Amino acid sequence: MKKLLIQINKIMMLVLLMGTTLLYGQKAESPDQSYDLGAKINEMALTVGGVLVVATNDGLAGIKPDQSQPVFTFNNFGKLKPEETDFIPGSPYIVVSQGAGSKFAGIAKTKRAVIDYMQGKVIFNSDDDSWNQIYTCDVVLPQNKLIVSGIQKVGSKAEKSTPKVAVYDLNTSKLDYSFFLDTPGRVGVAKDFSVTGTPLLLKEFLIIPTAQGLIAKSHSGEELWKNKIKNVSWLVADKTEKEIYGFETTTNGKNTRIHKIGTSGQELWEDDRKVKGIVSKFEILPQGLAVVSNVTGGDGAFAAKSESKITMFSAATGEDLWEKAPKTKGYVQHFYIMDDGILFGIYSGGINKISFEGETLFKKPLKTGENIMMMAHTPQGLIYITGEDANIVNLETGDQVWDKPLKYKNISSVASTFDSDNNRYLIAAGDELFAIDANSGDVSELAKIKFEEKEYPNSIEMRNDNIFLSSSQNLMSLNGNGDENFHGYYKSPGKSTFMKVVGGTVAAASLVATVSTAYAAGMNNNGISANNLRNYNDYGKEAKRASDMFASIAGASFDMMSQRFKASSATENSQFILTKLDSGVGLVKVNKDSGEVEKEIVLKDKKPEYEVDEFGGYLYYKAGDNKVYMYNLKN
Repeated sequence: MKKLLIQINKIMMLVLLMGTTLLYGQKAESPDQSYDLGAKINEMALTVGGVLVVATNDGLAGIKPDQSQPVFTFNNFGKLKPEETDFIPGSPYIVVSQGAGSKFAGIAKTKRAVIDYMQGKVIFNSDDDSWNQIYTCDVVLPQNKLIVSGIQKVGSKAEKSTPKVAVYDLNTSKLDYSFFLDTPGRVGVAKDFSVTGTPLLLKEFLIIPTAQGLIAKSHSGEELWKNKIKNVSWLVADKTEKEIYGFETTTNGKNTRIHKIGTSGQELWEDDRKVKGIVSKFEILPQGLAVVSNVTGGDGAFAAKSESKITMFSAATGEDLWEKAPKTKGYVQHFYIMDDGILFGIYSGGINKISFEGETLFKKPLKTGENIMMMAHTPQGLIYITGEDANIVNLETGDQVWDKPLKYKNISSVASTFDSDNNRYLIAAGDELFAIDANSGDVSELAKIKFEEKEYPNSIEMRNDNIFLSSSQNLMSLNGNGDENFHGYYKSPGKSTFMKVVGGTVAAASLVATVSTAYAAGMNNNGISANNLRNYNDYGKEAKRASDMFASIAGASFDMMSQRFKASSATENSQFILTKLDSGVGLVKVNKDSGEVEKEIVLKDKKPEYEVDEFGGYLYYKAGDNKVYMYNLKN
């Protein structure tokens, strides 16, 4: 009996130990930081500055990996809907909105706030400055200003109901100047002075587009001029700021009118210019004004009926300089300004080049596959890669450099790189890896790539003499002859998991490309072109480009963002993969050169909600209704 009791006790102890192992095996490992936000978490978003912004039932909170407490909490407006939080691209700013702006005084109160998530500061709150209504709230870069319009409840009774504009310095959080759009207490018929678009901030003055026309004010608030060009939605100036262009969407929302305005507000063209569709690209050139407008079909920009129009106007008169505009027969996906003309690629397939005088420079339009993923400079010519084919063409004539295009089955992702040691292009398309000799254009199949779960490589890079390929759950290293060094496969947690993932891993390259694109677009009103053809394999320099751009803007937060992109990416030598581990769903860190797992983090949930900062090397995991865990992936 005693022996039986001993055996029972042993069994019970074993069961208890097994239960404990099972219980704790499913729990998340000890995090490097833990954050209790005190309210139910609804969403998480990783910013370009590396701060995790969390939306809760109380408002917003920001998490920095090097701080044990949230860098900011913003609960002034309570729970926010997703559409009430606007992350300004290429900046450390979040604009928070409640209530729609109205052009009529007396409608329900509207609120706006601007948060600098890098420093954790609320740098503008409409409540603090007694704004009762906000019509517009625009962050202007690179000047680093905030332009607000609306009704401010300060001053006399008349002033409290008169539309006003204020300019704030985002670096200091202080008011630069403000002014009324109408004369307070003016007697007569009421006029609508609502702001209809984004103001244009110039060195000497500010232009505000309103429902009554354009109004120019000096930086001290003195009115310089006004005109009757109404309902302009955006403006742009040339480098000298002597020539200003305003864009007005017609009442049916299908066309655009372009106005040219002088520094005194006078219209410089006899008549404005109407273009079909909505202007998507506008470039001020010595030869004239290059305009791309999109005429959208019923199913969006990529529908069969959608088409882009390319026009060149005279800057002096506004007249169309081309007798016959080039036929696009589709949506312009790529648009580049070259020394001798305009190079463009069509989403549905096709590349062409036209001179600034409207003459076709290619012998004939180049036929390509659909969805041109890449167009870039190479020493041999223009390389293009689509979902169906790839080739290099002579930029002067449009002739093919390779005897015939590289053809493959239609896929949504193609990876490519240049192997400089062997002077060849490597293109991974589907389950095939092709090598193309840079001199002869000879094509050979270097390897067959068999990834599990029907995945195809979406990334390729040269690592010393080896070729590294990866996808969501697979990674592989090949030697220069295409022989396999290793193949790592990490089973996906299941489709349902990915449906639940808030953001998942954000590729560092994508992160930086977003910065560059957004910032270049924001700089366009200072005459800086965003339509320049990049060099092939130059995308690795995006981090430095982003760092330099942030450094060019005054302010501590931009300095922090610049420093972030000066550092090496955490994914430079490692790959992060969410997978199904023996103890549950988790993230693995895999060395790109050896294929060895360097770190495993088991998460508690079978369907975890998480964000990975691949550039910085951090994992943020929603560990409960109101908790976030942070793990350092670099250690």
